[in-house]
This record gives sequence, C-alpha cells and structure tokens, in this order.
Amino acid sequence: MKDKLILAGITASAFLAVYPVAFLLTGSLMNPSELQENLAPVVSGADETYASWSLLPFAPTLQSYVKVLLEQPEFFVVFWNSVKVTLGVLAGQMLFGVPAAWAFAQYEFKGKKVLFTMYIIFMMLPFQVLMLSEYLVLHNLLLIDSLWALIIPGVFSTFSVFVIYNFFRGIPRNILEAARLDGAGEFRLFIQIGLPLGKTGIIAAMTLQFLEYWNIIEQPMVFLEQKSLWPLSLYLPSITLENAGQSFVASVITLIPALFVFFYGKDHLEKGIIASAVKE
Repeated sequence: MKDKLILAGITASAFLAVYPVAFLLTGSLMNPSELQENLAPVVSGADETYASWSLLPFAPTLQSYVKVLLEQPEFFVVFWNSVKVTLGVLAGQMLFGVPAAWAFAQYEFKGKKVLFTMYIIFMMLPFQVLMLSEYLVLHNLLLIDSLWALIIPGVFSTFSVFVIYNFFRGIPRNILEAARLDGAGEFRLFIQIGLPLGKTGIIAAMTLQFLEYWNIIEQPMVFLEQKSLWPLSLYLPSITLENAGQSFVASVITLIPALFVFFYGKDHLEKGIIASAVKE
C-alpha cells in the first residue's frame, strides 16, 4: 500500500511538471479562433468567466509556426542574441572560471580563504543587490545597451567556480605528485589531469549556467534599451489575443535548446549538485 501511495505521488508530481510543456505544445498547434475562445476570459480580464483548455487542439495547424519562422524576421534576431550571450558567457567561464577553480583547489597562497569566502558571498547575492554597481561599471566602460553588458558580468560569475572547485578538490594528490615527478609542468597537469578528471563538474556548471543565461530576464531589462538587442526571454513580453499563437510558438522554440542541454548534462548535473552541497 505504501509503495502504491509513493508511486501515485510521483506520478502526480510528474504530471504537474509535464503539463505546462503539454500546454505550450497544444497552444502552439491551435488555430487563432480556438485560441481566442480559450484565452478570451483571461486576456480580457473578465471576472465572472473561466478559461477552458483541452490537451488536444480541435483542428491542429502550423499557422503560428509559419508566422514566427517565416514572417517574423525579428524572431531570429532575438534568437541569435540569446545564442551570442549564452555562448559568450560559457566561453568566458571556461577561459577564466575553470582555471580559477583549479587554482583555488590545488594551490596554497596568501589570502586564499578570504578570497574564496568572498566568492561564496558574491554567489549568494541576488542581482538586485549588485545591479547599481554593475550598471555604473558598465556605463563607465561604455558597454550599456550592448550585448557585452550581459556577457561580461556573466563571464565572471562565481557560481561556476564554486561548483567546479569541489571536483578539482577531489582529485587525489598522489596522482598530481606522481605527474610532477615525471616532469609534468603545472599547465600540463591542468590540461591532461585536471580537465579530464573534473569534466563532470565542468559540464554540471556549464549546464546550470546555460539554463540561467538562456532564460535571463532582469539583466537585459536593466542594461538594454534597444529592442533589437533583446534576448528570447523578452520576446513578446505581453500576450494578446492577436499574438497568442506566436507567443506559444516562441516559448516552444525557446524551450527546445534548454531541454537538449538539460538531458545531455543531467547525469553530470546531479553529481554537481551533490558535490556543491559537500562542505569542505
């Protein structure tokens, strides 16, 4: 009986998690008249009526996909803005964050504990706390209203350093010492031992950072003024009866890369979350 109750709870939780995705897919395949009929009570703000929805569209159509992919070139502009920002942040974190995590994990230097504690503190601070200081710095660097205003702060995010640090910390010291006795330099240790053995942590950190910056909202609202620079997360911010179908399609297309990245890195992600919870 207990196992059945647990299975029922898991099934119910899975349904609640999957339903929003099914909701999006169904809405993206509905024709405009069906969408208007279903969403009118919500969009119009009527107080005495309720929205209705079906898991399968009455007359499936790809009309909304055609409008977004073939008739709205601005969608591709915001799509590539998201690609540029996300890949720029991940490339920068690989270039700066991974070596920083290796240095914290493998070397002893003056002020290491204080500096790493500062990393953890900055990781815990929400964007709203750092927003003003980041804006002033970016303004002085003449980067406001450019994609660099989103990329540069993301490159130096401390979260990825914290996640990767725990994996580098777990590399046995005797392996590194043996490599040093064989004549391996520090750079070679990092490339040939650190990166392969820390691959799980690196993939976990990059997966989490991809999901964060692919769905970034607050930073572009603060740092960007031109709509042509907006990422996908700000595309069609308000849903009306006229653009409801396109909004559903845009949401589906935004979801697809995130799903691919998540399923690719989910095993590493689980290990990364566990390692991040381990205290030194």
